[in-house]
Amino acid sequence: MRMLEQEEENDDAAEVTWEDQQRINTFSKINTRTRGIQEKLEELKQEKEALDDLATELELSDEDQPVLYKVGEAFLHMPHPQAVKRLERDQNVIDARVAALAAQADECEAEMKDLKVTLYAKFGKAINLDE
Repeated sequence: MRMLEQEEENDDAAEVTWEDQQRINTFSKINTRTRGIQEKLEELKQEKEALDDLATELELSDEDQPVLYKVGEAFLHMPHPQAVKRLERDQNVIDARVAALAAQADECEAEMKDLKVTLYAKFGKAINLDE
């Protein structure tokens, strides 16, 4: 632990205006939203990996045998061609959702960057916006 110099101590005394508080609150909301989006992206990536594994298994399986395919919480017997079509559709849906969430995450990051610039310019070391 170190003691602050007199100049550093006075720099922390920047007045927080209503607009500044609104910017801080907005940053917090966007940061929380970004974390939620990142969690959803991780879940979708795991789901996509499972679908990719299933695609590999379907390529290796016998086309005459019915396939157990998970729909929601249940497993259904499907003919091989129908399972392949369903898998392709599910993969496309996951890809679209991942792209949409990634775009939302990028928007949030850009907004947070703008707010960081503004807030750090005014408050300097007196505010910490990094995790």
